[in-house]
Amino acid sequence: MHRSVVQVRGVCIGMTDNTSPALRTALAYYHAWTSGDFERAMTYVADDIVCQAPAGRLEGAQAFRGFMGPFVGILKRSALVAAFGDETTAVVMYDADTAPVADAPGAECVTVKDGKITHMRIIFDRLPFERARQAA
Repeated sequence: MHRSVVQVRGVCIGMTDNTSPALRTALAYYHAWTSGDFERAMTYVADDIVCQAPAGRLEGAQAFRGFMGPFVGILKRSALVAAFGDETTAVVMYDADTAPVADAPGAECVTVKDGKITHMRIIFDRLPFERARQAA
């Protein structure tokens, strides 16, 4: 089984010469959406993606777009904390700052098939976002 680790806090800690297929896709997706190019990010998402998010289960690219697109719109900054992957699975963890919440860390565990993310489990704390909505 091929595994690769990219970095922790910007320091390479074991990247191999051949980054695994799942990690390559997960990082391409991450770098696209965090640079504000959500359309390019969506090219890495399968039409039939299943996404498990704190708000619930989303099925299909359109539902995923409706969930992730607004988040990309409020993103101010993101810094990769760590990334790891093998042939079919990758995990990307990041620190993010958004317009309503200054410290919004997150993590995504993805399953990749044929260069497309078919399943994503997103972990983040919803409470700071809810508090920001209530305060607004």
